Amino acid sequence: MKGVAGYDYFDVVADVGVTAWGPTLAEAFAQAGLGVFALMVDPGTVERREPREVRAQGESPETLLVNWLNECLYVHDIEGFVVGRVEFLVFEEQRAHALLWGEPLDPARHRVGTLVKAATFHELQVRQAEGGWEIRVILDI
Repeated sequence: MKGVAGYDYFDVVADVGVTAWGPTLAEAFAQAGLGVFALMVDPGTVERREPREVRAQGESPETLLVNWLNECLYVHDIEGFVVGRVEFLVFEEQRAHALLWGEPLDPARHRVGTLVKAATFHELQVRQAEGGWEIRVILDI
């Protein structure tokens, strides 16, 4: 792992991959979410002034991650909401409930980047690593 928590990208033909890590599985999920949102809008331009709730369930960490990321994308797609911080209120083995802190998209301040359609199960990895957890997820763009 490259530090306490963070995210990075890896090349995938016709799609994009996000690698995220953190000392806990919840932090790794949060970093994966931030990595997805950072593809769409620079998080440094996002004011964290209002929350949106996102809930998901899944029978495994992998299913929970994909379901949760796709719920995050739904908030972005439907409300035009951009995110600068993720805060988990509940993070359990099969259930996640988070607040996405951000604001409505403002084209005057937010430069729109890559449109992310969905998180996929293709080559998905959620694993315990030295010093915490690591996630690799491929996004359909």
